Amino acid sequence: MLIIDCHGHYTTAPAPHQEFREEQLAWAASPTGAAPKPSLISDDQIRESIEGAQLKLQRERGADVTIFSPRASAMAHHEGNEQVSRDWSRACNDLIHRVVGLYPQNFVGVCQLPQFPGVPVQNSIAELERCINELGFIGCNLNPDPSGGHWTAPPLTDKHWYPFYEKMVELDVPAMIHVSGSCNACFHATGAHYINADTTAFMQFIQGNLFKDFPTLRFIIPHGGGAVPYHWGRYRGLADMLKKPNLREHVMKNVFFDTCVYHQPGIDLLARVIDVDNILFGSEMVGAVRGIDPETGFHFDDTKRYIDTLAMDAASKHKIFELNARRVFPRLDAILKGQGR
Repeated sequence: MLIIDCHGHYTTAPAPHQEFREEQLAWAASPTGAAPKPSLISDDQIRESIEGAQLKLQRERGADVTIFSPRASAMAHHEGNEQVSRDWSRACNDLIHRVVGLYPQNFVGVCQLPQFPGVPVQNSIAELERCINELGFIGCNLNPDPSGGHWTAPPLTDKHWYPFYEKMVELDVPAMIHVSGSCNACFHATGAHYINADTTAFMQFIQGNLFKDFPTLRFIIPHGGGAVPYHWGRYRGLADMLKKPNLREHVMKNVFFDTCVYHQPGIDLLARVIDVDNILFGSEMVGAVRGIDPETGFHFDDTKRYIDTLAMDAASKHKIFELNARRVFPRLDAILKGQGR
């Protein structure tokens, strides 16, 4: 059995990458001359940034493959302008591609999109196609709120998003619903904005009929689905009040949750409430919660430990650790089979 971590971010990228970002934003504030170019980063710098962090922890904690994307909080679609967002996304995705090239057994790529607020979502299609067709990525991170906490974009079920969904279906790739940093003082980025977005996306799916139009579209809602499993009765009841089909038919053929829930009772609840076919193992390690839990003595984001402890049969754990990810990410399955795994 392979252990596939569906939720990893390059939170330890070499310093020159962030220096390029700072140069970009300074240029956007006063755009004189040509836009900055990405900083030169050596393979050795990439190795140093990975081997003492994500790769080390992957090996120590027993995972085999991480689905790897740019740092979510640094996507910051609301900063700069459309060109800055496009250039930044391209640089971030190219860096992920280099990580995968150096460690093809350990990482596969998922891309960031250049979703500047107010810009049509079809403007992100070219970068999705480049990453899938040229870089060999297997999916994307889709931000439902490029404004960074002001929610100026239409709901995910609005036809505003349809051109992008059509391309996802054509390429047969899923999207993880993932917001970025918050510019709204009311919403702490990882403690509020992320969880708000997870929960909001699920309610939008209930209110709409998106999956009638796109029956093969697939989304991963991270962080254990936000508040959804805890309030499962509320959402079943709301679906009934809205005259929608039951959630299993209406939403859950197309929506999946990861296990980035950082305590055992939360994972126990997730596994009890959500069908095992809808759960993908994820850790987001070296991410939002990096410390050691004083109640257990283990890192909060050592989520494999929680799955190992679940009162669940081996076949169900196999689905969570491997089989569901292969099904949701068919391009991942093809890459692994090509590697003889």
